[in-house]
Amino acid sequence: MCRSIKTLRPPVLPEEATEEEIRAAALQYVRKVSGFRAPAAHNQEVFDRAVDVIAEATAELLAGLEVRGVAGRKAG
Repeated sequence: MCRSIKTLRPPVLPEEATEEEIRAAALQYVRKVSGFRAPAAHNQEVFDRAVDVIAEATAELLAGLEVRGVAGRKAG
């Protein structure tokens, strides 16, 4: 979908994704879906809220994933 969003789980990412990496991926997703690189002032609040919600959902997803064959640990 968006080539600039990188995979944030092992084994692609050898260590747990940082909060910054998760937020950057969420921002790229919102930019792609909305079609705006930077929203106008009247859309800033909803844009920022979407990034927050997607970052939170991404962190939850990564924390819950079990990636087999990666030293028996959970991804995230």
